[in-house]
Amino acid sequence: MITFTIVTPQGVLYKDSIDKVTIPTQAGAITVYPEHIPVVSALRAGELNIHKGNDVVNLAISTGVVEIRPNSIVYVLADTAERSNEIDVDRAELAKKRAEELFAKEEKMLDIDFARLQAKIEKEIVRSSVGRKYRNV
Repeated sequence: MITFTIVTPQGVLYKDSIDKVTIPTQAGAITVYPEHIPVVSALRAGELNIHKGNDVVNLAISTGVVEIRPNSIVYVLADTAERSNEIDVDRAELAKKRAEELFAKEEKMLDIDFARLQAKIEKEIVRSSVGRKYRNV
């Protein structure tokens, strides 16, 4: 079993012993099983899947860090994380549209503002996608 914890700035979102977890990293998605080698990696916005027995918890996460420690201990520190059944798809699509409109308006945008808007758009695309994918499951 893996001791798994996901934390956001709002606190611990999920903490339990699990069988495996698939995590979106900058290098690609990785699936962590018990006794995985130690790893520290940057997260990318994407879908995170937690498997415990026959149950699967699906989340939309944004950027952050994952740390896989010896003895099957995994920490995900994410800027945002939201369970698929709690995502308001319409709100996510509206937020994406507003960010895209801001992006289109700005002619001389600072690099930091460009990166923030790009990250916001990516996050909302993931939220919308994960929310729609599991809406009727």
